[in-house]
Amino acid sequence: MSERTTVHLLRHGEVHNPGGVLYGRLPGYRLSELGRQMAQRVADTVGDRDITHLVSSPLERAQETARPLADALGLEVVSDPRAIESTNVFEGRRFTFRGSVLGRPSAWPALWNPFRPSWGEPYKVVAARMMAAVHDARDAARGHEAVVVSHQLPIWVTRLHVEDRSFLHNPRHRQCTLCSLTSLVFDDDRLVTLRYSEPAADLIPVKDRDQTFSSGGRTPGPAPDTAEPTPPA
Repeated sequence: MSERTTVHLLRHGEVHNPGGVLYGRLPGYRLSELGRQMAQRVADTVGDRDITHLVSSPLERAQETARPLADALGLEVVSDPRAIESTNVFEGRRFTFRGSVLGRPSAWPALWNPFRPSWGEPYKVVAARMMAAVHDARDAARGHEAVVVSHQLPIWVTRLHVEDRSFLHNPRHRQCTLCSLTSLVFDDDRLVTLRYSEPAADLIPVKDRDQTFSSGGRTPGPAPDTAEPTPPA
């Protein structure tokens, strides 16, 4: 008889980032007050499930998202660098409505290949490290459920990989909102189902639902440009 195991990929909550900086792997970017509410919502929603293993990216925003769930479950948070955000040559730059780095000719050489992509960590590398983390989480939670707290791009690339879809995509069309769950269901080692849910959907401002990085704490005004170059549809 096969064992059913579910690995939930949980995106972190809203980040306090009023300057609209593409923070990537930079330290010091923590959840906003709304982000903490989102993390608590996840804990309230799935805290009674049969989750026996909890993993997180080492970045602060992911660790803070994991904490309410860890408290609800009585679990330790296992830090896994394979679940970290992807690298990006534009890390640390501001992406605002006016004066975005993407409008500067000096940035254009980094945009030549949206398939790899040329501006950051190769999608194939991201998928490989994320799948290794998923498989280890599945093995640690055999017959139960596990949660891996990560970031939008790594989670979305993992989904494209398991669904055998092209990595080329429009970042604004990713189905991976703040504190969403992309759930991979395994029978033994075989992936049989992928499910998606948004426990904190009602807490996400409508204007932020299609943003590719979180910039909580901004003053009212136009939303930041996409954090990654948008390839042709």
